[in-house]
Amino acid sequence: MRDLLLFGGGGHCKSVIDMLESNGQWRIAGIVEAPGSATTDVLGYPVVGHDDDITELRRRCSYAVVTVGQIRSPAIRQRLFARLTEANFELPVIVSPLAHVARSAQVGAGTVVMHYAHIGPAARVGVNNIVNTRAVVEHDAVVGNHCHIATTAVLNGAVTVGDGTLVGSGAVCREGVTIGSNCLIAMGSGVRKPVADGTLYFRE
Repeated sequence: MRDLLLFGGGGHCKSVIDMLESNGQWRIAGIVEAPGSATTDVLGYPVVGHDDDITELRRRCSYAVVTVGQIRSPAIRQRLFARLTEANFELPVIVSPLAHVARSAQVGAGTVVMHYAHIGPAARVGVNNIVNTRAVVEHDAVVGNHCHIATTAVLNGAVTVGDGTLVGSGAVCREGVTIGSNCLIAMGSGVRKPVADGTLYFRE
């Protein structure tokens, strides 16, 4: 079992802890918080340092994952991922034992695939993504980097999602549709036509 540091101690971190406890492949070495945070532990796991301690933390542990959530902006997750990469941390793909990732799918470094999520055949998911609980990324879909496919969201076959985009809970994307980078697809939306970069999209 390998030691793993979790960078970010909020609600998403709690969900990742729950997944890791059922995974059996990783030992949580501690939580790393933002400077000035008053948090001392998360679900019984201690805060062992802050972002400013990244060099020293790398000497003690080889593996890390970003556990900051993503709602309004991917900026914090992007910044942490870059800093961890520069510090030569290894950023593994973390997959719940209750999720399904097709043999022919590709999933990038630092991506977390939560309970009951599905990534279908020939799908490609980039780095540092959240594929959240019961989300579906169907066959031949492409998800860029630093995205959040939220709970129960559905990307049907051959959907493309650009970097930094959030597809909100319960949103359903028509097969083959393209969603640009840095978009926010509101929860429950139905996406039937292409969405341009930087769009806040809401449709019932």
